[in-house]
Amino acid sequence: MGKSSVVLLDEPSTGMDPVARHLLWDTVTWICKTGKAIIITSHSMEDCEALCTRLAIMVKGMFICLGSPRHVRNKFGNIHTLTAKINISKDEDKVKKFKQFIEKAFPGNIINQDYQGIIGYFIPSKEICWGKVFSILEKAKVLFNLEDYSISQITLEQIFLTFANVDKLENSQ
Repeated sequence: MGKSSVVLLDEPSTGMDPVARHLLWDTVTWICKTGKAIIITSHSMEDCEALCTRLAIMVKGMFICLGSPRHVRNKFGNIHTLTAKINISKDEDKVKKFKQFIEKAFPGNIINQDYQGIIGYFIPSKEICWGKVFSILEKAKVLFNLEDYSISQITLEQIFLTFANVDKLENSQ
């Protein structure tokens, strides 16, 4: 309202369908280009990824991190996610052997999903070499009847949830 130089938006896309959300994003981007500063509070990391040039994550009223979405992901997202689908109809023992293979190939991994031949991991990404990763996974594809696999950088949503869960763990102790 008026000609303020700062616009505050609290959870602006809550309850919106995807089309309306994208229209909101277009409007916010347009307003930003007019020189106005826009401050958004949101739990939607998708909104933050689309709109924010700087991002702050707060826990218990204190900033835990501050920076561009890319900076936050690079600083706190030193983990990649690996999801593999094994064809267990041929040999159910392959899952156990595959887990041992991944444990050896990627030390420090954490299984976050294991259901009907679909296994998800968090893989520490320090000193990760993409050529080596894909070489290992292509070898695993042949050895363990992998139907498919994917590896990706951890999302802002997962980083946010990690901070939120640390807060919950501290409260439960």
